Amino acid sequence: QVQLVESGGGLVQFGGSLRLSCLASGKPFIFNLYTMGWYRQAPGQQRELVADIAPVGSKSYADSVKGRFTISRHYGEDTIYLDMNDLKPDDTAVYYCNARPDYGDQFWGRGTQVTVRG
Repeated sequence: QVQLVESGGGLVQFGGSLRLSCLASGKPFIFNLYTMGWYRQAPGQQRELVADIAPVGSKSYADSVKGRFTISRHYGEDTIYLDMNDLKPDDTAVYYCNARPDYGDQFWGRGTQVTVRG
């Protein structure tokens, strides 16, 4: 059973910062074989990709967060992070951690709420 557990969400003021973490665990799960990502879903909206990071470390970002968010992965701890700066009310959403292999099933965390007050 693979588990992805997010943490670090909360309430922050416009222009503030937060760091989200996602710890991956379970068997069989080899962290280094998965592209790890952060998605978000705002009320009434579809879930969208925020950022992801491949096993080799290449990264991609949604245009709306480029220059403000940074995704990283810690191989020794099976953890990914999302550093979010200059937060805006439009960033308000539930943020989900995702693990996606080249072949096979992907996994999701339960999400963590991020609320940005203007």
